[in-house]
Amino acid sequence: MKRIFFERPYRFVTIPIMAAAFLGLISLAVMQLWNNLLPQILHVSAITFWQAMGIFVLSKILFGFGRGGGRFGGGAPWMNKRMVERFKNMTPEERMRFKERFKDQMCRGRGRGGWDQYEWPETEGPRAKDEQAD
Repeated sequence: MKRIFFERPYRFVTIPIMAAAFLGLISLAVMQLWNNLLPQILHVSAITFWQAMGIFVLSKILFGFGRGGGRFGGGAPWMNKRMVERFKNMTPEERMRFKERFKDQMCRGRGRGGWDQYEWPETEGPRAKDEQAD
């Protein structure tokens, strides 16, 4: 089956319409939740659809647009570099212990969930080179 709505020139019409519909549905959900919960809980006034859309957009600007980064949530770039450096300095035995502990923590109660596809750095660290020299 052809995906005619996402091919040229239809994608320039379909994608903005779908984005506007999604934003409208989210704004409607925010408005309904606000108007049905917060006036009774916090004694605030009800809001309109446009105010709900503004609250949603503002929250996305302030708190981010989703989970970015790599396979496990990305994280700060300086942490990734630090982790790679730490992994390079481990002996093969330390690497295996680390992988086992990491696997236990990441897969607790969820099964393996793609664990085997995580790419560990395979570079030789200074410790491994020193042990080879002995």
